[in-house]
Amino acid sequence: MLDLRQLRYFIAVAETENVGRAAEILHISQSPLSRQIKQLENQLGVLLFERNKKRLRLTQEGHDLLGEARALVANALRVEAFGRRLGSGTVGRLAIGYVEAALHANLLSPALRRFRRISPSAALSLQGLGTAVQFERLRQRTLDLGFTYRAPEQSADLSSAVIIDEPLLLAMHKDDPLCKSKKIQPKQLDQRPWIAVVRQPVDTIRPALLAGCQRAGFSPDIVYEASDPLSSLHLVSAGVGLAVVQASLGNAYAPEDVIFREIPWLDLRVSVHLVWRTDEQRPLVTRFRKAVLQA
Repeated sequence: MLDLRQLRYFIAVAETENVGRAAEILHISQSPLSRQIKQLENQLGVLLFERNKKRLRLTQEGHDLLGEARALVANALRVEAFGRRLGSGTVGRLAIGYVEAALHANLLSPALRRFRRISPSAALSLQGLGTAVQFERLRQRTLDLGFTYRAPEQSADLSSAVIIDEPLLLAMHKDDPLCKSKKIQPKQLDQRPWIAVVRQPVDTIRPALLAGCQRAGFSPDIVYEASDPLSSLHLVSAGVGLAVVQASLGNAYAPEDVIFREIPWLDLRVSVHLVWRTDEQRPLVTRFRKAVLQA
């Protein structure tokens, strides 16, 4: 293998045609420089300089090598600079998982904008995934960070922080008689037609809704199902029933004819957690975590 240091020495001597001036530029003594040039010639088996008392002149083989040496050293400098950027967290790749609530709460966009300002050359892969799948892929190291609905349970290999914790709001059509009530009580919702959100392949929202309503003292009549909260709001807009959605959806995404009311007695909330590997040491991951927390 060629020594990059020897190539830099060779370039300096070739450009100055004088060992003394090259030694001054390189901040070394003449004798070690001359030895390094001779070692390079011996290693390559070719004469690189024609020597006389006053100056050195490149041989034809020396001229041919000079161009290649310059290109190789330039590439080495680029690799070194890229490695330093990797170490500082300004470049690299991140795979990020997320649940839909992170989108509805307008969490990802501000975090990504802030992250792009500090790491503009980083490549990002965003993947909509369920919470359990994200935990699995984090452990498999095919995912770097995740936005999940819950924290990993008693897990030493995964760490997390709560990013969002917000209540559910009751959504109803603007012509519903309930809109006249400033404070809605559980008994007013008993046996009313409801819309439930069903997430595949595991139905976790409908059971939670039923259990929460029963604890509040009423039983919803679930007659419609939607695959996601936004779809449930469009069904509410059609006047077919009531629904509960995270508070963020009531601020920006709802159709104009949908009205929202607080229902503090319903003990259901939506939480989003940022999850990462506990042993994670990549600066790029640390930068993204800080961008999320600051955003």
